Amino acid sequence: MAGRLIYLIGPSGSGKDSLLDAARQSLAERGCRIVRRVITRSAEAVGEAAHGVSPEQFAAMDANGAFALSWHANGLSYGIPREIDDWLAAGDDVLVNGSRAHLAQTRERYPTLLVLLLTVDQAVLRQRLVARGRESLVDIEARLARNARFTAALIAANGAGLFVLDNSGPLAHTVERLLCCLDSSAL
Repeated sequence: MAGRLIYLIGPSGSGKDSLLDAARQSLAERGCRIVRRVITRSAEAVGEAAHGVSPEQFAAMDANGAFALSWHANGLSYGIPREIDDWLAAGDDVLVNGSRAHLAQTRERYPTLLVLLLTVDQAVLRQRLVARGRESLVDIEARLARNARFTAALIAANGAGLFVLDNSGPLAHTVERLLCCLDSSAL
């Protein structure tokens, strides 16, 4: 029996990394592996616990077939290691921190994937993005406007094939909803 690919998406600042960290043990107890992405952001950069590589290293890895999935966004390159295919074939569920813009390509390769969209109230998201200090206020407002349009279009296009998790409140509640979603979708 093949495992499920669980594709977590959401805007920058929605709390995907915090959710994965908080749910890690419970997911492992359910036989779900969390993938560590390869990213062209330095290992010293604040953010997810990804494997940082140079753009040249990433390009070489991609050319050598190291990734099951790869994409470019916001000036960075992201890769999901090819070993997920072995895990899925062995019956393990695999959760990846994916890309909303790469969803269609991912669905082509993994047509039965489970898509989880992590959302957050715009005011909460604004506060998180400002606190990170990576972008100007003008850039943050533009990001928020793009996010609102993208989220609405994503929900409209995916209907029942998409589970929405609101992460505006306590993280423990979001973890609980994530686990309930995974349990109910396994039926």
